[in-house]
Amino acid sequence: MSELLGGSPIVFVGLTFVLMGFAAFMTGQATANTWKPAWHAVMYSLLLAFVDRFLNFALFDGELFSISGYLVDAAVLTLFALFAYRLTQARKMVSQYPWLYRPAGLFGWRRRDEE
Repeated sequence: MSELLGGSPIVFVGLTFVLMGFAAFMTGQATANTWKPAWHAVMYSLLLAFVDRFLNFALFDGELFSISGYLVDAAVLTLFALFAYRLTQARKMVSQYPWLYRPAGLFGWRRRDEE
């Protein structure tokens, strides 16, 4: 497992899920709040994965140039960012245009005239 992650699984959970996951979540929210397209959140999360790799290397003696570790980190952080992006986008559409849209689940909205 350590070879796949490029470091310890405990460090992966703490650094990638907790610290960088929070950063990716906030990045997804900020991207949606400024009405940018979703691919911006993906690009920012790929950059956050580089930061995650570096922190893993510098603080916890992990592998810096682990391709599989970077891909796993990037996938996890992209999921966090896109989750926050869609959640924020749905909330904004319903709150800013209440006469047009109503909530349709956690990630969606529906036109008011569609019943």
